[in-house]
Amino acid sequence: MWRRQKEDHEMKQRRFVILCLCVLLGALWPPSVHSTPDIPASERPRRIVSLSPAITEALYVLGMRDAIVGVTIYCRKPPEAREKTKVGSVIEADVEKIVSLKPDLILTMSLTSEKNIAQLRNLGLKVVTFEIPRDYAQLCDVFLRLGKTVGKEGKALRLLKESRKIVSDVENRVKGLAKPKVLVQIGARPFFVATRDYFVNDYVEFAGGTNIFRDEKSGAVNREEALRRNPDVIIIAGMGISGENEMNTWNRFPSIEAVKKGRIYVVDPDICSPTPVSFAQSLGEIARMLHP
Repeated sequence: MWRRQKEDHEMKQRRFVILCLCVLLGALWPPSVHSTPDIPASERPRRIVSLSPAITEALYVLGMRDAIVGVTIYCRKPPEAREKTKVGSVIEADVEKIVSLKPDLILTMSLTSEKNIAQLRNLGLKVVTFEIPRDYAQLCDVFLRLGKTVGKEGKALRLLKESRKIVSDVENRVKGLAKPKVLVQIGARPFFVATRDYFVNDYVEFAGGTNIFRDEKSGAVNREEALRRNPDVIIIAGMGISGENEMNTWNRFPSIEAVKKGRIYVVDPDICSPTPVSFAQSLGEIARMLHP
């Protein structure tokens, strides 16, 4: 009798320990990307105005193209976004035009005029503002928050998992290789380069390079300093820059390693405002530039 009671007591203790371990592991183990389903289409926003090219592209990636009713004049990706009604620029929005579209959700980045945002909210419209991401981690955070905002959290999580896998694969492939010195130019007049405060820096570091201006407080440096630092690779990526003209300018300095070896590349300026998906794609291209 006593022995049976002892065995029952020990069994209960073991069950309790197993239960505690299950609870603990459940708290520590990250949830499956399939554990968060998207909300029903009937509950998602049906009329969205996007005041950011990056947000517009992300909405298409998330499968929300039919809900987009207005975009900025700078929303160019994907190409079909150019056919949407234009409601101003990234900074200055046409409030009257936006109101006429009867949106149930307006999405902006922190570049948009605070005055415009206040006007829209005062009219009873829902406005959600996102901070401009400074690195890949923040880019992923913004994408996930956007997914939650439009009822596509499940798809956002799946795409983030795929993107992070590609990024990790690229980092593993270049691990141990010599790191070329890289200059990323994102402005010509004035001359402007990427520092660590621009997530373009993550392209360079994840692809196995060293950004020669990483530690500068400002990207407003002079070309003479760039020449002195003698980059092995020059990547030209900026709005309003003529890639061909800039390549000709750099070729006037044949003593630079990048010019000697013909390693000056012009890339799509949209790499400066990617989604996690396009970041991963562009990262592979940049890795091939740095390690041909």
